[in-house]
Amino acid sequence: MGPLVILLLIIVFILLVLVTRIRIVPQANVYVVERLGAFYKAWGTGIHFLVPFIDRVAKRVSIKEQVVDFKPQAVITKDNVTMQIDTVVFFQITNSVQFAYGVEHPIAAIENLTATTLRNIIGELELDATLTSRDLINTRITETLDLATDRWGIKVIRVELKNILPPAEIRDAMEKQMKAEREKREKILRAEGEQKYQVTVAQGEKEAKILKAEADKQMAILKAQADKESVILRGEAIKEQKVAIAEGEAEAIELVQKALADSLVKLNEANPNAAVLQLKALEAFEKAADGKATKIIIPSEIQGMAGLAAGIKESIITKDVSASADSAETK
Repeated sequence: MGPLVILLLIIVFILLVLVTRIRIVPQANVYVVERLGAFYKAWGTGIHFLVPFIDRVAKRVSIKEQVVDFKPQAVITKDNVTMQIDTVVFFQITNSVQFAYGVEHPIAAIENLTATTLRNIIGELELDATLTSRDLINTRITETLDLATDRWGIKVIRVELKNILPPAEIRDAMEKQMKAEREKREKILRAEGEQKYQVTVAQGEKEAKILKAEADKQMAILKAQADKESVILRGEAIKEQKVAIAEGEAEAIELVQKALADSLVKLNEANPNAAVLQLKALEAFEKAADGKATKIIIPSEIQGMAGLAAGIKESIITKDVSASADSAETK
């Protein structure tokens, strides 16, 4: 039984050794394997077997992008201002063999290289340029680190300045400067607003005056047109009135003339005496006086029909002349 037990123990030991020499490489990882102390192979994702007592995994390398936040570094600007700047480095291992054998402590090497590069760059810039040139500083550090770490199998993707901390007195001065700048902008904006307000008010007053002037102008034009039309209508009314008066006077003269002619005819037919002629002459004179003649000639002796007829004729002629003068004056 003794040899059998020993054989079983040996078999179990060999199985345990074989099982323990199996390696499974996870995704995004690389195992650097050495054989008898020398580099043998870089295993990628999958299952692998180590030769017992000969092979060993020298380094497990993650090829995922990594982020390292370095502590603040003291730097001095060109104008002798000391400040604290901390950086964040984004990198990825592209060659696991160079990473394993290129540098002893790669993260520490990157940190020191970042600090020295940062000091060199900041030493060429003044304080104001340092505070406003983050992109420039990030780009220069990234280019320098990427070039230096290439032989270590490391790809520096990006470097960012996380914080820039000037001295306390500088920060106080900057805060006062920013406050003064904000107050200045506030006053400028207030002045511009007041100016725009004054311009708007003046423009409104100007437009109001223009509109009022135009309204007054239109009102004056309308009033002048109304006065003109009123004068024209008044003149036409006066003209029509004078024409009507002249026509009335002409009709009255015609009626008087006709009445006198009829009277004369009747008198001649009746063969009147002197007393009757005198009475008829007075009646004719009364009718003529009731007319609108401006001139009446009275005979010196109303004793005969000849004198009466002569007076009536002169009155009629005078009436015609006056009517013609009034008509010409109206026209």
